[in-house]
Amino acid sequence: MNSYRYRSFEPRALVRNRAQSSFRLWGESTLFFQSVEVERLSRRRTPCLYYFRGSYESIPDGVWTTVLMDSERHLIERVAKKLPSRIGGGLRVGIGDDAAVMRPRKGSEWVLTTDAFLENVHFLRRLHPPEVVGYKALARATSDLAAMGARPRYFLLSLALPPSCTGKWFDRFLEGMSRAARSFGLVLAGGDTTKNPLAAINLTVIGEVPPGQAVLRSGARPGNLICVSGKLGEAELGLRLLKLGWGKRTWKRLLRKHFYPEPRLALGEWLAKNRKVTAMIDTSDGLSTDLAHLCEASGVGARVWANRIPKVAVPNDMRKLGLDPLRLALDGGEDYELLFTVPRRTARRLPRVVRGVPITIIGEITRERHILLMDDAGRTKTLPAQGWDPFRVRL
Repeated sequence: MNSYRYRSFEPRALVRNRAQSSFRLWGESTLFFQSVEVERLSRRRTPCLYYFRGSYESIPDGVWTTVLMDSERHLIERVAKKLPSRIGGGLRVGIGDDAAVMRPRKGSEWVLTTDAFLENVHFLRRLHPPEVVGYKALARATSDLAAMGARPRYFLLSLALPPSCTGKWFDRFLEGMSRAARSFGLVLAGGDTTKNPLAAINLTVIGEVPPGQAVLRSGARPGNLICVSGKLGEAELGLRLLKLGWGKRTWKRLLRKHFYPEPRLALGEWLAKNRKVTAMIDTSDGLSTDLAHLCEASGVGARVWANRIPKVAVPNDMRKLGLDPLRLALDGGEDYELLFTVPRRTARRLPRVVRGVPITIIGEITRERHILLMDDAGRTKTLPAQGWDPFRVRL
């Protein structure tokens, strides 16, 4: 009880007992309390103890609890310290003012996207470490820029957090987001913070492309071949294992793509720059659903060859749980690979590996506006969109 630092900010809440309370300051945002006789300690004029004397509720002896006491200003200071937020380039005014001021580089267009990442919808605090939440929130949003062939530049961050997430959880969250921002070349330009019973993260990410070079969903034409990067179903397999409680043991490596997806930024930019593609989308919702989005925007249909799809390798022990690699690849979301279409003549010259990422031709675009899945025997059936949809009622 002899190592306190006095900080003259007002706590949001205190554990209270009319005459009995002790605490120690840990870092800059958290007070740890323990019920003890405090009158004799306060007579020593220990600065923090004397300052916070008053009416307190008791907690059991020997039990420590955390009470969070950050102001919004202190949260913003921690954000600015942890995340890259330097002024320069196209960012003229950043954190600290009412709004950011930016200007595009000469000969470029802005590409903007926004994405929400919500507790109990997109992540579970009891299962997903805060570093993962921070990294993945930014990775998800940035993947949309990859799908447009854009280069990431800036992002805006809006946070709504419960008090229990403003201490160590918040610091670890920022560490994960900082890792993502530095990896993707992003600079924080501003945002907002507020209080909410559940954690809610909203991101706006801004990128640049040369004029007219952004790749849309709407350019696929009949006869184009359908390509996809990487492997599909890995993130969904990781989520299933995490929910089963298998992730902390032998199969921990299989969680990586679910925890730390890698937006295909270099590949997307290369495809756009070389004008190789007619339409493109990222596989955030799953192949079956994202292909349906692309076909609808382009006014076309598709035929997918099941045996060509690059599927996740499911260990035999897990297949006994009913984990089918094909279904994981078709309907599992959050892989954040690129799904794109190319003219047949272009496909012959398309490398099978670009920037270290494998590319696989998995089907063709058709004039008939149906999406079909063809098996090894040549039989076809309708491929329904059964990937991620937050408004779908799952029976």
